Amino acid sequence: MSSAANPVFSEARMAEIKALIERYPAPQAVLLPVLHMAQEDFGYLSMEVQQMVADTLALRLMAVREVVTFYTMFREQPCGTYLVEVCTNAGCMLNGANELVAHMCGKLGIKPGETTPDGLFTVTEVECAGACAGAPVVQINNLYHEKVDVAHIDAFIEKARSEGGAA
Repeated sequence: MSSAANPVFSEARMAEIKALIERYPAPQAVLLPVLHMAQEDFGYLSMEVQQMVADTLALRLMAVREVVTFYTMFREQPCGTYLVEVCTNAGCMLNGANELVAHMCGKLGIKPGETTPDGLFTVTEVECAGACAGAPVVQINNLYHEKVDVAHIDAFIEKARSEGGAA
């Protein structure tokens, strides 16, 4: 087990990473899957975790930072049990996404990008979920929900709270 200040991949995870590295011509080619592994293992990609990934792959920290800060699926801060990502790009916006964000944030007492004090919900806006036919789209813990309306949001919040945060 590693501390937050000194994260370390488990032996099993290191074996997975080494197997990936052997399949590709350069360690940088496995950066995306290794970042996903790190986020799964540590919950988010703190600077310490990013440095650990850089060290593991013999990359500069800046090479890791460039990827982490480019992709919205990587988190640099802890998030709630339920990560709720609302697409607010044109198609979703025209179908009520902004109103969904406002409603959800009002109901939860937070702003976009924040986590509720109980640690249950984090609400973020994303640029494009790539599912325009189902607009507005809300992704909850990596599961897509299409044609979401206020009733869906309210039911989700009630259910999540009644289950006590069991994801």
